[in-house]
Amino acid sequence: MNGKIPFLIVPLLALFLVCACSGDEAPDREQPAETAAVSAEPAAPPLPGCRGCHAEIEQDAHHLLECGECHGGNPEAAGLEEAHADMVARPAHPDRMAETCGRCHQEVVRQLSAATHLTLRNAVNLVRNHFGAAEEIPGLTAIPAPPESPENSLQLADDMLRRRCLRCHFYTPGDDYPATRRGTGCAACHMAFSGGKPVDHAILARPTDHQCLSCHYGNFVGADYYGRFDHDFNWEYRTPHTTREKYFRPYGVEYHELARDIHLERGLVCIDCHAGHRDSNAEAGLTCSSCHRPAGAPLLDLPARVSVDDGGEPILTAVSGAAHPVPRLRHPAHEQYGELVACQVCHAQWAFNDSETHLLRADHDDYYPWDSLRVQASSEIENLLEHNLDTLEDELPPAMRDGITGKSRPGVWYMGFIQRRWEDILIRQDRDNIIKVFRPVLDLHLSYIDDEENVIFDNVTGGGPPLLPYTPHTTGPAGLFYLYRFTNLIDGGSPSPAAQ
Repeated sequence: MNGKIPFLIVPLLALFLVCACSGDEAPDREQPAETAAVSAEPAAPPLPGCRGCHAEIEQDAHHLLECGECHGGNPEAAGLEEAHADMVARPAHPDRMAETCGRCHQEVVRQLSAATHLTLRNAVNLVRNHFGAAEEIPGLTAIPAPPESPENSLQLADDMLRRRCLRCHFYTPGDDYPATRRGTGCAACHMAFSGGKPVDHAILARPTDHQCLSCHYGNFVGADYYGRFDHDFNWEYRTPHTTREKYFRPYGVEYHELARDIHLERGLVCIDCHAGHRDSNAEAGLTCSSCHRPAGAPLLDLPARVSVDDGGEPILTAVSGAAHPVPRLRHPAHEQYGELVACQVCHAQWAFNDSETHLLRADHDDYYPWDSLRVQASSEIENLLEHNLDTLEDELPPAMRDGITGKSRPGVWYMGFIQRRWEDILIRQDRDNIIKVFRPVLDLHLSYIDDEENVIFDNVTGGGPPLLPYTPHTTGPAGLFYLYRFTNLIDGGSPSPAAQ
């Protein structure tokens, strides 16, 4: 028996080796990775044209255009450099929107070109006049480029406007935060962005509040509609204040969540009242009384979206298609004080009160005083401070881009506040004798330190009043003690029994 065992083992071993080495003949066996890689067919070259690389781009049914009609370039080329030659990255930019969007939407582009929503002429001239400008200019692109070292307060203000304040205008894609990065020109309102990138190429017929808030954030009108009030810049007054790690700040600065406007709670969005490119022109006179009329008063000259129902009462048809009854003014206080007091004096739940706002241009490279103020509501300044305070690499120079030309110039504009509050609503009597809500719009203090740390300008405040009338978008019920907000400004100084 012992002599037969080797003769049985050898054939079995040979059969095993043959099966193990002939896997290419077994159809149900997976090939090794190396064999699969060798036998696979080479990848097909990309298709010619834009879709060869950008197959995921989606368009809406009304704008099924060839890419080159707006972006130019060479849509038939297969190579990147050849395809992108003379390509226009932002065809909706104000400098180009007439020849792109304006081919089909000529009247809309014409209206937008003259609207203060695009030119910002009201805001620009307000600040420039405050700091001594003798003449008004047509808009932000006409702000004079100041010399490298400003020689007077107006030149200092112009430099501040071009490089620190006007980051939201349609000529730039916004600040580099997740919720503020957007398109330029027409695309600022009519393209959806998420996380700083376009969602697709579908053109929005109507902007959503997300588009509006990509500019109207940071304690400006619009943010208050959503009940948002920015934290202070100092790390001790922000949350979370115990970490230096990066965390999600969609609008650059964390915000308190306060009471939202009652119109938002009822389902109205921004463009239910403000019609975009027409907002600064045809609807400049829009007020609360445009919709809310006294009981029994004739309903004449109502806004476009407000009609009269079968019962003779006003009703607003929102862009969503929902119908909203418009309350009439029935309380006796409206009749008694309506000609003397603005609506929001009683109905504002809170208001912005940031005072004083200090802006310092520093040309020198001492960054350490700003360690606790790294959050600056400007991604450009924050990146500069983070780099120069935390890395061992060569320091970046103290410089900022011009918001109009895009070119960098010496000097960094830092910002800070004496206080940021919302509790005390400022009630004052305006020049027209109407009692209104005010806010410190022009409570600006400008300073300038050159590259040798010489103080050139210190605490320049301008010549106009720091407080200006404002309409808080924080509407709510008037509350029990609304009279005590304004009766001290009326002759007699005490509430009338008829209105209590």
